[in-house]
Amino acid sequence: MHLLIPHASALSDASAHTLRELSLPNLGQLLSVLQASPPDIEYEYTLSPPHERALAHAHGWQGGDGRWPWAALQAKADGIDTGTQPCGLLTPVHWHVGREHITLADPAALALSADESHALFDAVQPLFDDDRCSLTWAAPLRWYLVHEHLADLPCAAIDRVIGRNVDLWLRGDPQASSEQLAHMRWVRRLQNEVQMLLHQHPVNDAREARGALPVNSFWLSGCGPAQLATAKVTVDDRLRAPLLAEDWAGWADTWRALDADVLGPLLSRAEHGEPVSLTLCGERGWQRLDAVPRSLWRRLGDRFKRVEPHMLLSTL
Repeated sequence: MHLLIPHASALSDASAHTLRELSLPNLGQLLSVLQASPPDIEYEYTLSPPHERALAHAHGWQGGDGRWPWAALQAKADGIDTGTQPCGLLTPVHWHVGREHITLADPAALALSADESHALFDAVQPLFDDDRCSLTWAAPLRWYLVHEHLADLPCAAIDRVIGRNVDLWLRGDPQASSEQLAHMRWVRRLQNEVQMLLHQHPVNDAREARGALPVNSFWLSGCGPAQLATAKVTVDDRLRAPLLAEDWAGWADTWRALDADVLGPLLSRAEHGEPVSLTLCGERGWQRLDAVPRSLWRRLGDRFKRVEPHMLLSTL
């Protein structure tokens, strides 16, 4: 069993304080039992968060920062066959215009119904209608765009952008080719056209009348042609929602529950000599730990070995 935990830590002082005060006995014991591989650490403004990099590495994918084909993989799970064509996930979102910058609200907070989503989708679909482009509805927050421009287009994962200044994540790559830059401008043009079209759309008028956030833009992510996903990895992403909301009390409670009902059984399997792996992902990096054969003396010694989880998690 290979368990991967995204959003296991963050760089904020609040996260660090929460981790120092948090008791995670099963994780601490696992860190003493499993053997750690060298961590993969980047800076916190990479387009792809560490859990996406770790999963892409596990699958053996070809790509790079912001260019892992998660949209095609999710489309397949939604019963949509994109074949060999480049695909991107188009998420309807709310951009909040502040005094100094624009921030992106968590799409889950929109509580967008299927009827609302279909109506908005039908309104914007003609903007994407040409011989080389198709837009497909799969779920209220999952629309799939297929276009040749998405073959090698770097895009920030939406987890990077929620609650943050969108301009930081729409930046051009200084190493981008002239073709990539042209494709980025194409996306920005579509975003602008969608924003104008959805302004005062009847769905948004009704939403605002009842105090709900309007849908006024989209976020594009996970672009590229499909690649085989061969790794058997269980992803437990329950820490995502409280961390992105900066709900540190809720995040701590979720960590405790995860430690008890998931890491406890994983520890038991490791102690019984089963092949288990654990990958922990923070805001900058990820690290994989694997069960290795242990002598009787090593197993006895591990029982008295104490590892503080926050020491490792704070490095990620």
